Amino acid sequence: MKLNKPSCVFVFSLLWLVLVPAAYAQLKIEIIGFGSTQFPIAIVPFKGEETLPQKVTAVVTADLVRSGLFRMVDSGGLTAIPAEPAEVQYPVWTARGADALAIGSVSPLPNGYWDVRFRLLDVAKRAQLTGFAYQVTTQQLRNTAHKIADAIYEKLTGDVGVFGTRITYVVKHGTRFELQVADADGYGAQTILASNEPIISPKWSPDGTRLAYVSFERKKPIVYIQSLLTGSRTVAANFKGSNSAPAWSPDGRRLAVVLTKDGNSQIYLINADGSGVTRLTNTGTIDTEPNFSPDGQWVIFTSDRGGSPQIYRVPASGGAPERLTFEGSYNVSPRYAPDGNSFVFIQRNAGHFNVAVQDFVSKQTQVLTDNGIDESPSFAPNGRIILYATEIRGRGILAAVSSDGRVRQRLSAEIGDVREPAWGPISKGQ
Repeated sequence: MKLNKPSCVFVFSLLWLVLVPAAYAQLKIEIIGFGSTQFPIAIVPFKGEETLPQKVTAVVTADLVRSGLFRMVDSGGLTAIPAEPAEVQYPVWTARGADALAIGSVSPLPNGYWDVRFRLLDVAKRAQLTGFAYQVTTQQLRNTAHKIADAIYEKLTGDVGVFGTRITYVVKHGTRFELQVADADGYGAQTILASNEPIISPKWSPDGTRLAYVSFERKKPIVYIQSLLTGSRTVAANFKGSNSAPAWSPDGRRLAVVLTKDGNSQIYLINADGSGVTRLTNTGTIDTEPNFSPDGQWVIFTSDRGGSPQIYRVPASGGAPERLTFEGSYNVSPRYAPDGNSFVFIQRNAGHFNVAVQDFVSKQTQVLTDNGIDESPSFAPNGRIILYATEIRGRGILAAVSSDGRVRQRLSAEIGDVREPAWGPISKGQ
């Protein structure tokens, strides 16, 4: 089975349990493919942003282009930059083919903050669709730009934007493993943990403040939970044998984990503090890679109980598992969609391992990628994009594909293999 992780015989590790800037550049994004339709929008340079170290409109534009759902209309050659609706010459934008127009301004405040104002306008109706004003620090300007892109995306597509979210992944440089967190666009990567031992299976808590992951630093796989606010961490599972594959319950109080303390790899439920261990599956085969349904009622997982790796689900309260996949002899790594109506997984086809999605009701499966070796799929919190790991010319990179398979991205670091991605939630303050 391709489910096996690295063995636990490794050399002495070095750990850093604080947030530090990543030693290498952020992930670079390459866009491959676009949506079947693209919304024409013009992003006018915000008045006053020319003095900023990071221009707000450049970040907004990059976010929208990356989605594959927007066509950028040229905003150059203006005699005057509009920052308010009254200053907009709508016939100019109609002639350029823009259906929507984003304008705004960035002004310094006496307290060292910046006043950021944004408006999204409907060109045909000559009306404001949405807008806001924020007072932010210089360090918050980039995140504010993501919020603007999210507001535009939501208003024009009807879906929640995820440009302001974060991702986590593991980078391997030689013998050094780094668990990193970055913005969804790969910017601002920070190292959460660095070790000479493998780090695998990072998972976000539902509130985005903690990561559960597996580290081999004690010569065996142990599940840890680490706070992204304080850097402190606790051991969640360190039983006899292997402790692996953590998955958070939707309320953030429990984890599903895979333990071998009683024999083969089986799925158990534990409290986030490591107490209250309850066995959920009980077979003589391998049960692994659990994932909770969004309502917390089910746990989906991989098992070879039928003779080959397939995907099953079991009530979180216990009961008889139900097999979900029947196409092909190898289906692994299931993850629920945020709406609970489908799940993403890895399917082997003609020797290739690809990202696929299956609907719970129709049971129809759609293969979304055509790479050689894909793994670790993870839904964006709006369910519209799937982040996963793959290989290009023998080097691990991250990639993303839209849930309809039309829009694809590649996210790669200049040095090192990038693996084990997980997309974080939308924070309550976003």
